Amino acid sequence: MSPDVLIALTILSNFVLVATSRVNKAIQVAVIQGVLLGLIPLAMGLGRHPHILVMVAATITVKGWFIPFLLRRALREVHIHREVDPYIGYTVSLMLCALGTGLSLILAHMLPLKGGTKVILLVPAALATLFTGFLTLVSRRKALTQVVGYLILENGIFLFGLLLVEDMPLLVETGILLDLFVGVFVMGIVINHIRTAFDSTDTRHLAELKD
Repeated sequence: MSPDVLIALTILSNFVLVATSRVNKAIQVAVIQGVLLGLIPLAMGLGRHPHILVMVAATITVKGWFIPFLLRRALREVHIHREVDPYIGYTVSLMLCALGTGLSLILAHMLPLKGGTKVILLVPAALATLFTGFLTLVSRRKALTQVVGYLILENGIFLFGLLLVEDMPLLVETGILLDLFVGVFVMGIVINHIRTAFDSTDTRHLAELKD
């Protein structure tokens, strides 16, 4: 399958994410993106490098199974099903996602890229995914949904990293995964404290915390 097809599917999954109110479906989008991102290096013809094969396996395992497994486990514990009252409504979120994707396509043509870049959609998809993750992170109230937004934002960073994957594969991926684990575990602590103190994972309750 062409890498541009996989990248286009990644962009489409961004729209699914901002349009859904179901937390479990948001986690499913993160799973799908994790698998797609793992397959993109293979579609780019980089499977001839053993270290990239290891990176692909780690990416699919961590992004497509391990992190979603932790999120689903947390979801069962807090008994949350929907993002009922987001800061930004779903229709507006879709419009902003479309706007961000369009601007990403324009901005991608203005960036100086490494010579020989063959995957046309890689940079605009990276920018669009970064924007979608940030939009989800700041527009949703539930801490679990915000964690998904962080994961999507990190997926955008991963797409950028694919531009350098042949030159610095271990450095790029190790840094990204370290950042990812730190973010997820910090958010896990936040979720646990909110649920313990308020019997809810609505992040508005953070404003009520006092020394």
